[in-house]
Amino acid sequence: MLPWFTESSADRLVDVRDTSLAKLVRDDMLALILKGELVPGQRINEPDVASRLQVSRVPVREALRELESSGLVVSRKHSGVFVRHLQATEIRDLYQMRGLLDGFAGRCAASLPDGERQALLTLLGKSVDAMLEAAGRHDVQRYYGENLHFHWVIVESAGNGQLIDSYRGIVQKLHLSRLKNLSQDLGMQASMDEHVEIVRAIRDGDPLRCEALMAHHVGGAYARLRDAAPPPSQETALPLA
Repeated sequence: MLPWFTESSADRLVDVRDTSLAKLVRDDMLALILKGELVPGQRINEPDVASRLQVSRVPVREALRELESSGLVVSRKHSGVFVRHLQATEIRDLYQMRGLLDGFAGRCAASLPDGERQALLTLLGKSVDAMLEAAGRHDVQRYYGENLHFHWVIVESAGNGQLIDSYRGIVQKLHLSRLKNLSQDLGMQASMDEHVEIVRAIRDGDPLRCEALMAHHVGGAYARLRDAAPPPSQETALPLA
């Protein structure tokens, strides 16, 4: 689902020294969270994780601490560790930060030398085609995955490691609020039209316009979320951006 996503297998844990187990356990649980196999609000059972991966509970606890520091799980005293639900204010804040990062990445992308920009445009063209196909089939889940890929390609093209790490963390957390509802189309056509305009700005080598379009695109996604917000008792689906 996520463009940086790699599968983690319990087989990788065999014959690995304890000093590296925590990272492998973290990657395994992260994969389960991002695939929706561990859903927001669900308790993560330490003994079950340790038994499944054939490790002690020590690396499991360390892995959970890392996931908590990333904002993906929360520890509750006397209750255990749970996959997080995002609050409305946190979603707003994350969208604001994502808008800034996307805007910066768009400005960098449109400023690339011709050769690098053309290579990027080739990737984005394929992504747009895939989104058009998914939209034609009303396949929101596939569109969502390709949509994430579109933005990730632009972010990576900036060649800024800190940007990449920050962006990954923000989108992973926003993904938590997407997991329970990938069937709703919250602005697919608007999202598609905006992607086409972003590609055009990159093709034209217009950094300021691309920056503005990217920021507006993310802001529009949040506005659609806010306007379509259901009553608090209902699950919220993030719009497409």
